[in-house]
Amino acid sequence: MARQQDHLEIEAKLWVPDLAPVAEALQAHGAALRHPRVLERNIRYEDAEGTLVPGGIVLRLRQDSQVRLTYKSPAEPSSGDGLQARFEAEVVVDDFATMDLILRRLGYRPLMIYEKYRTTYTLGQVEVVLDEMPYGCFVEIEGPPGAIESAVQLLGLAACHRFAESYARLFDYVRANLGLTFADLTFANFAGIEVPFEALLPPGG
Repeated sequence: MARQQDHLEIEAKLWVPDLAPVAEALQAHGAALRHPRVLERNIRYEDAEGTLVPGGIVLRLRQDSQVRLTYKSPAEPSSGDGLQARFEAEVVVDDFATMDLILRRLGYRPLMIYEKYRTTYTLGQVEVVLDEMPYGCFVEIEGPPGAIESAVQLLGLAACHRFAESYARLFDYVRANLGLTFADLTFANFAGIEVPFEALLPPGG
């Protein structure tokens, strides 16, 4: 979906136990399959002083059907509607390995590798992505706030839990709650590990 001119990303992230009913609802309501299921490999970077992650800033290199470098500013405070808004700028680059090398030469270091399978649809004014993470399944809906809420209702997702946190932050919760020690969010690392919904919540919360 094309970004707004101010690069503001507005989305809802919802946890679901199974993506199959959501895919069926999308097809039933005439959603267009924009990108078939693809494995994404991401590297998230930190600067030499370690200020990006504590400051809520994301610098990410992603490879799926293309290679993209993304910057995200800290998320704006939630207004209580479960929607998240933040500045996002993204550019397509030609070579994953070379872009990684440039970032390292500039002083950025890989903080974590994370993977997911993503299927992307367009439904009216919104983009709907079905994300299979190593620790569970999520639906992200991006677009104008009113259109997001309409899509949530149309797809039968109104009762689903909404998360404002990033996938990386949820990974932090899962590691803390389950006592995991590995640093990368990959399917290989999670092989054989059952992740209950409660493990996605803040420890002690």
